[in-house]
Amino acid sequence: MVKVFTADGDIRDERVPEHVPQIAGWVRGVPRFGVPDLLITDAALGITNPGGGREGDTATALPAGIALGATFNRALAREVGALLGREARERGFNVLCGGSMNLIRDLHNGRNFEYVSEDPLLSGEIAGETVAGTQSEGVVSLLKHLSLNASETNKFWLDAVIEPAAHRESDLLAFQIGIEIAEPGTIMAGYNKVNGEYSGGNATLLDDIVKGAFGYRGWIMSDWRAVYSWRFAEYGLDQHSGAQLDEEEWFAGPLRAALEAGEFSRARLSDMVRRILRSLFDVGVTGEPGPAVDRAAHARIALEAARQGIVLLKNEGDLLPLSPGEKTIAVIGGHAHLGVPAGSGSSLTLAEGGWPLNTALGGDGPLWRLRREVVHPSAPLEHLRRLHPDATFIYDPALTPAAAAALAKRADIAIVFAVAWEGEGFDSADRSLPRGQDEVIAAVAEANPSTIVVLETGNPPSMPWLDSVPAVVEAWYSGQNGGEAIAEMLTGVVNPSGRLPVTFPASDDQLVFPVTPNYGETWGTAATIEYAEGSDVGYRHHAKHALPPAFAFGHGLSYTEFSYDDVVITAGDGGVQATLTVVNTGGRRGAEVAQFYAIARDGEPRARLLDYERVELDPGESASIVLTADPRLLADFDLESGSWHIRGGEYELAVGRSAVRFEASTTVKIEDVRFGD
Repeated sequence: MVKVFTADGDIRDERVPEHVPQIAGWVRGVPRFGVPDLLITDAALGITNPGGGREGDTATALPAGIALGATFNRALAREVGALLGREARERGFNVLCGGSMNLIRDLHNGRNFEYVSEDPLLSGEIAGETVAGTQSEGVVSLLKHLSLNASETNKFWLDAVIEPAAHRESDLLAFQIGIEIAEPGTIMAGYNKVNGEYSGGNATLLDDIVKGAFGYRGWIMSDWRAVYSWRFAEYGLDQHSGAQLDEEEWFAGPLRAALEAGEFSRARLSDMVRRILRSLFDVGVTGEPGPAVDRAAHARIALEAARQGIVLLKNEGDLLPLSPGEKTIAVIGGHAHLGVPAGSGSSLTLAEGGWPLNTALGGDGPLWRLRREVVHPSAPLEHLRRLHPDATFIYDPALTPAAAAALAKRADIAIVFAVAWEGEGFDSADRSLPRGQDEVIAAVAEANPSTIVVLETGNPPSMPWLDSVPAVVEAWYSGQNGGEAIAEMLTGVVNPSGRLPVTFPASDDQLVFPVTPNYGETWGTAATIEYAEGSDVGYRHHAKHALPPAFAFGHGLSYTEFSYDDVVITAGDGGVQATLTVVNTGGRRGAEVAQFYAIARDGEPRARLLDYERVELDPGESASIVLTADPRLLADFDLESGSWHIRGGEYELAVGRSAVRFEASTTVKIEDVRFGD
């Protein structure tokens, strides 16, 4: 087997039949070289079991990717990735299609719940750590979807257009950071086009940037049904995944014919196969299943991820945590008596006891006709009753505003659970909560001034009732233990520590896309989205245009207080750094996320998250923190020279609690410098 990895020559004619199966469809191994079959599964949020094909095989269902992003916790992301690796090996899988990390650009995108954030640093680091954790267990993982897979509507025919330098400074920088952290065995190209060429056949994207500028040594695979010619291999694609599902197995017969006709080089075929084998060797993949996993331990990891991802958005009058004692609490809506929601699509993981609900969507495309909504059996109401035994809980399914309001009037406190199901294959028409839930919340808030709203969504909703509700929580899709985590947070058993990985705008007028791009277009219609905001995604866009959000990127409240002391921000030969001491000045243990930002350059707004650190502290405890800027986040990418350029000038830098709440800031002079690619 070592000879395969170290050979420098091209593949000889007699070995071509053995190597073509490595790059098309179901990937058979080469036993005489000790190369195992590649057994691949979707596993962004848990090991999936499409259609229940493996009878009785349930898996740990993790919180959504956006919830993991909200933890701002690199170590937890690696632990989650290792969990995925162990559960994959137990089943004999050795390649996981996880690592979803497209930047959240449009808040209507049905797949945003899978992604990490709107920021390239946070997205690259959390996704990279997750992949690194999986590969530490001897299972190849990947980063996806390269690139700009930021809209589901007609994505198979969509051209994502962006200025190339801005692409390097945003979505591609996230991939670059993830590659540097994890060295993923493979990367998956997206369905969409990028600047006129399909991602899987885009030589600029695959060869020039990822393999060239980034120095990526692994293999690039297609998504399923995303290859349209054998020439995609010429342009940098190494594997035609799911080839047997396509009308033509392009990397099998057609590629072999091109090779025999001299239209395709043996050197390139050799490179394709070596990239696959190198990744298997580097990760330590074997063909043997792994040991049985400790499901109880994995459930604890899922619970901790859910806890740390919940964001307390608003808490007027310290309505939360719920105070102990006898009282009546109305719990309304959101299937809170049954469980918590999960996003639909290829990431859908069915935990033990979960139940599906099929919902008709309409439309004329096969992905639009039916959506599978799954509820994980972790009921917030059940856990609230367990943790708050002195209270009397009454429940209403929130079928009408009048019924919900009537129940709320009978209670001391009303908790409304609001659900918006999102999923692969469709985008939302708008940001309102579906099925009249906004009207229910408004009616409940009018009936009971002590109303708490718990959002279980994959995107920031519009919240027209926000001013009339004193407490709001974003719990996302919280996984198989989500109901327990939500109840712990509401009752104060756990102190909330999540921070927003995406900006919650004050209105649709603040959005780059106030209306869903191409929404309602006939299935199969060619479409274009121009990302004119370039690298100014999310909070960067808000800062550039002075748009105050409802809740800022990085925002999240706690049940304790923290001070930021001895903040020093410097720029010099050692780079750009901030040192500080965070002190828990409150009365209970909690976690704070210190965030380091560039705010402006030469007086012009230019917001960039430079670094962050999450610390957990007991009352009175302090932690010294050093935050260091990745120089690429201070730079522009210069296409002409293919390098990063930090323009000399005055930079306003700040340390704080969110992208708009700063505890200390200063202006430093930074010298003009160019570096790397």
